[in-house]
Amino acid sequence: MFLVGVTLSSCNLATSDKKTAAVLNVEDYKHYVDYFNRMEDENIAKAIPNDSAWAWMKSNIPLFECPQDNFEEMYYFRWWSLRKHITNTPQGYAITEFLVQRSYADKYNLIACALGHHIYEFRWVHDPKYIEQNVNIWYRGNEGKPMKKLHKFSSWTADALYNRYLVNKDENYLLDLYPDLVNDYTTWEEERQRTDGLFWQNDVKDGMEESLSGGRHVRNARPTINSYMYANAEALSEMAKMKGDTEKQQYFEAKADTLQNLVEAKLWNKDAEFFETLTEKDTSSNVREAIGFIPWYFNLPEKNKGFEIAWKQIKDEAGFSAPFGLTTAELRSPRFRSHGTGTCEWDGAIWPFATSQTLTAMANVLNNYKQDVVSEADYFKQMNLYVESQYYRGRPYIGEYLDETTGYWLMGDRERSRYYNHSTFNDLIITGLVGLRPRADDKIEVNPLISEEKWDWFCLDNVLYHGDIITILWDKTGEKYKKGQGFKIFRNGKEIAASNKLEKLISE
Repeated sequence: MFLVGVTLSSCNLATSDKKTAAVLNVEDYKHYVDYFNRMEDENIAKAIPNDSAWAWMKSNIPLFECPQDNFEEMYYFRWWSLRKHITNTPQGYAITEFLVQRSYADKYNLIACALGHHIYEFRWVHDPKYIEQNVNIWYRGNEGKPMKKLHKFSSWTADALYNRYLVNKDENYLLDLYPDLVNDYTTWEEERQRTDGLFWQNDVKDGMEESLSGGRHVRNARPTINSYMYANAEALSEMAKMKGDTEKQQYFEAKADTLQNLVEAKLWNKDAEFFETLTEKDTSSNVREAIGFIPWYFNLPEKNKGFEIAWKQIKDEAGFSAPFGLTTAELRSPRFRSHGTGTCEWDGAIWPFATSQTLTAMANVLNNYKQDVVSEADYFKQMNLYVESQYYRGRPYIGEYLDETTGYWLMGDRERSRYYNHSTFNDLIITGLVGLRPRADDKIEVNPLISEEKWDWFCLDNVLYHGDIITILWDKTGEKYKKGQGFKIFRNGKEIAASNKLEKLISE
């Protein structure tokens, strides 16, 4: 068996022992990269070109195997395409959104819109320097100050960085950035907070221009920025607690509590049973959009209050359930897809940015809320559609947005859309489908959102978590991996939890 060597940064908690994959053979997955490298021309080569892609992936990514070929292929494709966006700059590595230059980007072609997605995805990359240097540029790359266009788009960066900490437990890096993140929160308050405490945003600066509820120059209180600021306050409270600063901990807890109450009181439309945008006139926009699911991305809605009823729209073909995935606005709206095609309309077409937010939110609902509105079968259905949608002309592809009925990529033939780094995928496989739920203590929690009837086996291996290598496998008969029958978790090759059924496990 070929074992994957892991290079651990001094920034990560780790022992001096070399830690390796316990079950999977890394060379079994090289054929994916060979295919991706030859399936089309390398239009733009950055810090890690195609001929170095496999070496980078071998050293940096968790391994995944399952019986459904397209899931497995897409998993490796998304790591392969993510690597394309790692860019050398005079200040270290940066992570781009587009490979081609964009006129509205900041220095080094950086765009802040998907920074939260980048952090959530890169938190599983073994070498921390890529995402850490990228974040450092954003917050200190302008002669020690934030980049000029950091606030061109709404952001959940503090939340993302705290959730990255839950994976690598690198307290030093997180707390070093804490003052920058506090200043960033204050700046958002100065720029975007209304007198009632809610935050406003133009839809274009949410990265969601031409939406049904907003406009490029309309100052609406949207579920997006208000959920982001709630989550950032929660994260800053946790960081203050880590520092032993009780005053700041309570200060940010109070801000989070206030936003939670405001979102529930002012953005919840009781008649529509949905979180909706509040207009400048303080009236509901009266249209359901995918952004109404974002509060659950951060576990904002209180439990046992009935808010989960909103999720019935995920299964409704007049709501958000389309043949190729989840739409960005409800299909029943008379204005659905009313803005034409070929620009950046969020009036119903499917955007991976929104799909990955919604699927993260759905996984939180299934893990953290007692409800009977959505099930693991609903999650798998949408993950399956998400996988199927990421093909174009018969090849793996990730672009900007696609038609909800035909699956046709609306900018698929435009160079700007190619390898669009504007969503997550592998984080959804790891934390949603396989179900590794990052937490601050030393217990390992895994809650797979897939039934035993779907797959007889799967394995996630070589996951660098809290400085250890974690392996999660399901083997219905015990014949696939020869590790015994059932669902198992291993830490550094040692079994630490097991069940005969595919069910939630928490190690001691």
